[in-house]
Amino acid sequence: MQTGLYVVGTPIGNLSDMAPRAIDVLRNVDLIAAEDTRVFGKLAAHFDIKTPRISCHEHNEREVVPELVEKLQSGMSIAAVSDAGMPGVSDPGFRLVRAAREAGIPVYVVPGPVAAISALVLSGFPTDRFTFCGFFDEKKLRDDNKIRHTIIYYESPNRIMTTIAALNRVMPERKVAIVREITKIHEETIIGYPADLLHIDPPRGEIVIVVAPAPEHKMSDTEISEIINDIAVENSTKSAAADLAKRAGISKKEAYKRMLNKGGEE
Repeated sequence: MQTGLYVVGTPIGNLSDMAPRAIDVLRNVDLIAAEDTRVFGKLAAHFDIKTPRISCHEHNEREVVPELVEKLQSGMSIAAVSDAGMPGVSDPGFRLVRAAREAGIPVYVVPGPVAAISALVLSGFPTDRFTFCGFFDEKKLRDDNKIRHTIIYYESPNRIMTTIAALNRVMPERKVAIVREITKIHEETIIGYPADLLHIDPPRGEIVIVVAPAPEHKMSDTEISEIINDIAVENSTKSAAADLAKRAGISKKEAYKRMLNKGGEE
């Protein structure tokens, strides 16, 4: 192996996605820096990878990265892996890459699956512009809503329903794709407006949320009528009208009028 740091992507669920080059690199480098050596041990056993390994994760990076850079400078080849997917994408890795670059050490990439990109493709939402915001943070949601193109989040199953409720409050007009268990047996993509998704069974497993771009044009009367039929008036006509205005791209005054007319019909 050439001296340098190898950033190696590993499967996000299906072991068949392991690239032959990734196996070759991991077998032949001098050392593997793994996010969790126990997790990597299972992958190593499956692919008969016997290379020595060291733990390098978010809690010990400050101490371990300088040590790894010294080893690289001495002529060693080192591979960096996370528990799943590409290191550095909401996983440890970028600090090691940055330190290696600053030290003038060659850095190579062995591409592998990325959950965020896989979910984006599965959603069917526009891919020409998108922003990956890492793990969902409700405190930043209103600022995130200023991003008018596609947005991607990671989320845990124990918080997903709370997250959908937050999206319904702030982004009710934007469709959402909940993509779970990518590449695994129970892979599933659920798409709908947040209000629709509030009533689903809580999804389990590894979850990626993809939010569609904000509407750019005023909807037709037919489209608006369909939304009105979907909206459940839980608090008041006024609050339902506010949701309608956001989803349909019309004024709150017009939305309120349409909701009143709907109520009169009933």
